[in-house]
Amino acid sequence: MNVIKSLTQNKVAMVGFGILFMFVVIALFGPYLYDGSPWRMVQRPFLPPFQNSNYILGTDTLGRDVLAGLIYGARISLLVGLVSTTIALLIGIPLGAYAGYYGGWVDEVLMRFTEIFQTVPSFALAVVLVAIFEPSVYSITGAIAIVSWPPVARLVRGEFLSLRSQEYVLAAKLNGQTNRNIIMREILPNSLSPIIVLASLMVASAILLESSLSFLGLGDPEIMSWGYMIGAAKTVIRQAWWLSFIPGIAIAITVLSLNLLGEGLNEALNPKLSGKRES
Repeated sequence: MNVIKSLTQNKVAMVGFGILFMFVVIALFGPYLYDGSPWRMVQRPFLPPFQNSNYILGTDTLGRDVLAGLIYGARISLLVGLVSTTIALLIGIPLGAYAGYYGGWVDEVLMRFTEIFQTVPSFALAVVLVAIFEPSVYSITGAIAIVSWPPVARLVRGEFLSLRSQEYVLAAKLNGQTNRNIIMREILPNSLSPIIVLASLMVASAILLESSLSFLGLGDPEIMSWGYMIGAAKTVIRQAWWLSFIPGIAIAITVLSLNLLGEGLNEALNPKLSGKRES
């Protein structure tokens, strides 16, 4: 309850939460409330914004409604960010937990395995993976998850290294609890604060990475997303600047809201930062 109270008192975090909530509502209910298909040609190509009341944001290179693309694309962009982050957490948390708890050769093996994925720049590795498995929403989501889990594993490992010698952990060992129970019930719940903060930032990074891949032509050509809209408009940016600008603004605002919310969560979950902010 103290965390929720501290978060609600943080105006910056609430602004980020409000913006993010708006985009989530658009992603969930927009396609049902807005009848226009993002693929249907409805007007002449390159119709500028605010010149036709039926198509407020204009049309793209094929005469498709930009607003429809923006609404339908919100679902895919947010879904890719959430799903890839979830997969990365499911990979990184167990590896980091076992490495930090057991130490020794287990730590060495798991951390060397983690470093294999960190030797190659994450964006370059994502490009290679998507190119190998052919561009699709599944390959993009999987590639983003694969390049995103190493920081999670390192963070969790560090938390477990600092918590495994705490008195409540030693007491649990003396009570005869299994290592699995100690990891899941004693240490992991006390490590969730930095993991939650990192997860919020990872969603933002995943949205940016999906957009970058689509800009390079590695997006799913059959699914509308904000990144796809930017990638499809890159060749006509001088002729129709709004086709790249509008989805770009949507991405920037969403990423900003996630960063603001992540900063608020960090302050709410970290008593030291909350104390500095109040003083």
